[in-house]
Amino acid sequence: MLSTTSRTTLGRGKKRARTSRDDLYAVLDAGLICHLGVVVDGYPMVIPTGYGRIGDTLYLHGSTGAASLRAGGSGGEICVTVTHLDGIVLARSVFNHSVNYRSAMIYGRPRLVEDPEERLAGLRALTEQLAPGQWDAARPPTRKELAATTVLALSLEEASVKIRQGPPVDDEEDYALPVWAGVLPLRTSWGVPEPDPAMTADLAVPEHISSRIVAIQ
Repeated sequence: MLSTTSRTTLGRGKKRARTSRDDLYAVLDAGLICHLGVVVDGYPMVIPTGYGRIGDTLYLHGSTGAASLRAGGSGGEICVTVTHLDGIVLARSVFNHSVNYRSAMIYGRPRLVEDPEERLAGLRALTEQLAPGQWDAARPPTRKELAATTVLALSLEEASVKIRQGPPVDDEEDYALPVWAGVLPLRTSWGVPEPDPAMTADLAVPEHISSRIVAIQ
């Protein structure tokens, strides 16, 4: 079960809350980018960035010179969110318009990952989240590159999940209005891979990449 702290207990839209940890994993595993919220020099900052999950730990990374990563690694509280927009919900009244979505929010104090093996495992998880199979296909990071990279580990202990699916919900008296109502589904698909013009050899698209392509009808 997910945590029930004051920060993860929903005050509004309680029926959209999910309490299963499996729902949290599903939202995170389906995502590509998260938003990292930190406080830097007294000011809030929200950064879109990649992430990866291993069990109940979320890994984030960035340059050692990044203010957001320095703030996150200094022991302060951070907030990470992942959101999937699944559709626009059009109601008969403007007030009842909504969106179908899946979202996760994680709070906590991340720790700076210093163990070499965990650092590599975290970076692998980040890479595989974006492109499964790419870690083994590409050159691994050098010692110099690793020294220039900060890796943070955030526990998934304090997290909440909120999901809205389905048709619009209108006021009873509005159902008789001659206004179209329904859902405009939103789907994201991969396009055709575009090879780097700087490639020195005529290489075919690797199977781990081509297998993700959805045929364009």
